Amino acid sequence: MRYVWPMLACAITLHAETTSASGFVRAAGGRFQRDGKPYTFLGANFWYGMNLGAEGPSGNRERLSRELDRLAALGMTNLRILAATEGPESAPWRILPVLQPSPREYREELLLGLDFLLKEMKTRGMVAMVCLNNFWPWSGGMAQYLRWSGAGPIPYPPPEPGGSWGAYQAYTEAFYSNPAAVEASHDLVRMLLSRTNRYTGVRYADDPTIMAWELANEPRGGTNVEAFHRWIERTSGLMKSLDAQHLVTTGSEGETPWPHASGLDVVTNHRFSSIDYVTAHVWPQNWGWYDPARPRETYEVAVREMRSYLQRHIEKARILGKPLVVEEFGFPRDAGSHDPGATTTARDRYYRAVFDVVLDAVRAGAPVGGVNVWAWAGEGRPRRAGGLWQRNDPFIGDPPHEAQGWYGIYDTDHSTLRVIADYARQIALDSRRLPDASTP
Repeated sequence: MRYVWPMLACAITLHAETTSASGFVRAAGGRFQRDGKPYTFLGANFWYGMNLGAEGPSGNRERLSRELDRLAALGMTNLRILAATEGPESAPWRILPVLQPSPREYREELLLGLDFLLKEMKTRGMVAMVCLNNFWPWSGGMAQYLRWSGAGPIPYPPPEPGGSWGAYQAYTEAFYSNPAAVEASHDLVRMLLSRTNRYTGVRYADDPTIMAWELANEPRGGTNVEAFHRWIERTSGLMKSLDAQHLVTTGSEGETPWPHASGLDVVTNHRFSSIDYVTAHVWPQNWGWYDPARPRETYEVAVREMRSYLQRHIEKARILGKPLVVEEFGFPRDAGSHDPGATTTARDRYYRAVFDVVLDAVRAGAPVGGVNVWAWAGEGRPRRAGGLWQRNDPFIGDPPHEAQGWYGIYDTDHSTLRVIADYARQIALDSRRLPDASTP
């Protein structure tokens, strides 16, 4: 391995054991299986992996290999990645370069970045949850498809001056009932699911390095719920028709603290036979549970609300008979600092609290399949701590529209890395003790 911490010897051993796994991840009886064995994971959001892997000057394959080595050393076997970025590069708050600068125009250097990322993940025994759209504008996503299909200008939310999250959601939820926008997004699905990896010669549809296809990042129905459900059913059905071997999921936040306003219902959103597992996200600061300026007053509130939220979603996953993945959660550095050198005492405690919910559920045989932290920053550092991302800045896990250094996990966050490595080992070991999902 290229990158090893002495304190992570147990995680390195775990990595060596997992690299022999080669089969598709399956879902049955509320659990995942890989190579016929129970599979529960602790992983990371690594949405910019395709960009790091890009061919040419915009990529950084040497850094990508180092980051994957670090993640493997921590015992992480699952990465949530983004394989869809859209729009003109003059658009604000956007990942650059984009895969699809104009409708149905796909940059081969970015697709080669995805090929390379999947190849490198395979050598480390990792699997990917691959996200193919976005409700939010930082990758283009649904709003960009609407704009291309004749809708008016995108009403960008903050940090756009005068921007409103409500106005943005009202605009973007119209995507589901715009046939031209939906069809354009489906063209990308067709292109990717029929692609053959240039480095491995394996069709994406035949590659077990891909665990699952995700319809979108955090899709919300808003006031357009009926069309939202038609889109879930139609898009997941399209994916299954093109690729019967991989799992498919929504990428949903769950219900958020405002299910009615968000137009979300876990059971209804995941009831379709073409949706294989349930997703949930947890954002204590964004959702108003935690204030880093008042940690003593709000930390326990954040933990209590998180536990209640996840337990409700576990019970709804049980109703559906499908595994739940807590695929996003994040927590700020102490005092809300964006400085990479700031301490992470409260973050480490919160990570343990989330991981304990997952670990306890696994031990109890509850339908929980894994958890992914948001987000891996690794060796990247912000150009300006707390500033906004600009072209050629390092990717560090915080999307371009967010303060850089908010939620990213750096390679020097040693206490956080110890927490992750310890729980990755415990979750993997306890998962192996579970009976086969087919066992009565």
